[in-house]
Amino acid sequence: MAHLRIGSRGSQLALWQANHVSELLQRRGHQVSIHVIKTTGDKITDVALAKVGTKGMFTKEIEEAMAAGKIDLAVHSLKDLPTELAPAFTIAAIPTRADARDAFLSIKYSRPDALPSGARVGTSSLRRQAQLHALRPDLSVVPLRGNVDTRLRKLQSGEFDAIILAAAGVARLELGMHVRHLFPPEELCPAAGQGALAIECRADDNQTTDALKFLDDCQTRAAVECERAALNALGGGCQVPIGAYAQASEQGLHLQAVVASPDGEQLVREESAGGDPQKLGTEVALALLARGAQRILEAVYGREASLPQQP
Repeated sequence: MAHLRIGSRGSQLALWQANHVSELLQRRGHQVSIHVIKTTGDKITDVALAKVGTKGMFTKEIEEAMAAGKIDLAVHSLKDLPTELAPAFTIAAIPTRADARDAFLSIKYSRPDALPSGARVGTSSLRRQAQLHALRPDLSVVPLRGNVDTRLRKLQSGEFDAIILAAAGVARLELGMHVRHLFPPEELCPAAGQGALAIECRADDNQTTDALKFLDDCQTRAAVECERAALNALGGGCQVPIGAYAQASEQGLHLQAVVASPDGEQLVREESAGGDPQKLGTEVALALLARGAQRILEAVYGREASLPQQP
């Protein structure tokens, strides 16, 4: 069996994900090592993500190491991966997705509607900010960077009344004691690919691609391909206020997607069902653009000159 070298960011969550994949590969008889690689997104921690302006800011350095032959594969949070990969790379496997929803965490308040007017809510995501403002325009939504532990410490210290995190990450790190509410997609539409992992390798590395095939879940792949098709058709970057969530339905897939202005005053929502993931994603995106999403996104792109790919 091959010795497989996994590239990973150094955060606690990224290492959980890399170790999870490593264990699954070791059960198949592979020798596995994990190599920590610091990315642009890890180096810039004092600036809101929407203002960093680097495409693939959590993946670029990892892909460079893969291209140079220093690692064989990378484990990413799928929402961090640009919608269009360079031809040299491929997503070899997308394992079964965890909970895609966003989680509301608070010490004092049981639900978002229990927050008092002016309450401070922390989030790193313009997508979450926009939809929160649409739900509760009276809240103060404050940028919150750092790993999950850091964000929880800021909540526990009273710096925030509540914070919003991806439910999957909180569950993976067994830190769900302060989760009070899970937002249904109708309230807070998740990011494209949220809750899913992407295992990337070189497109010409047939040995590694074959070794990873058993990890691929076809239902998860179809759903996230649909979401990413919508995101791509919207020109979506990492920190534009776009949500997209697909799940299995009688017609094949049901996709709901949303585009909102950062202040939440404009919000366009569309949903549809179909059997072709790419076609469905594109159709829903075009419907959003026709209903006003174009103006919202033009305003966002005009203000944040360059935007990374969607989380």
